[in-house]
Amino acid sequence: MVILFELALTFYFAATIVGIAELFRGSKATTRLMFVLVVIGFLLHTVVLIARFLLSGHLPITSLHEAASFFSWCIVLLFFYVEYRYRIGLLGSFIMPCVFVLMLSSSVLPREIKPLSPMLQSSWFSIHVALAFLGDAAFAMAAGLGLMYLVQEYFVKSKHLGSLFHRLPSLQILDEINYKLITLGFPLLTLAIVSGAIWAESVWGSYWRWDPKEVWSLITWVVYALVLNVRLVAGWRGRRAAILSIIGFCIVLFTFFGANLLLKGIHTF
Repeated sequence: MVILFELALTFYFAATIVGIAELFRGSKATTRLMFVLVVIGFLLHTVVLIARFLLSGHLPITSLHEAASFFSWCIVLLFFYVEYRYRIGLLGSFIMPCVFVLMLSSSVLPREIKPLSPMLQSSWFSIHVALAFLGDAAFAMAAGLGLMYLVQEYFVKSKHLGSLFHRLPSLQILDEINYKLITLGFPLLTLAIVSGAIWAESVWGSYWRWDPKEVWSLITWVVYALVLNVRLVAGWRGRRAAILSIIGFCIVLFTFFGANLLLKGIHTF
């Protein structure tokens, strides 16, 4: 299982390198190569997660190592969906660096399989964490598209319309997909918070305990609620929306890592 994890990490790293190279001298061949590398890495990664599930008997998200690994897996899964739905060839060039960094972070964290504590032995556990990670994966994709938007906007304003400009989608398409991903991630995050509150009440007799992870999850929810509000009400689109989606994902990352490593609470991941 350790070897499979390292192989998955290696293929993700190779896909990241090819993706970055594609930004400078891309072709259909490099796009296909990057996609194949991601597919192989994802398949190996999936086997690792299944193996940990079979060994532990529960969803492998009970430690920061497992959480970072599962988070990256969710991002790649959503990447396949977006790529299938919208055919954005260069999307992997902007997404795979994030996936690789998450996997690299997971690789340096303790990997032991921990038994599920009694308080986590509930059907709400899988529901809560699956919703949360899928929502965060949607925000990661939105941030990647936001970055693509800023790059494309730079080419348009500077009038340096090189090969990368012609291989990137139009600003309108990037803006629309960014919005759709946030509208996907926001209800998932909302349901994750609600299911977590119901779960907490069944375990501790209280819907909310002001745990650092809970507080920062609420802050994340408020930020994305604000993003949707200013877009729909104030008409913030394009550059502003792209920047907000990137800022929002930075808060997601702090909620994911910072709340665990810097702030002590009841959450283990």
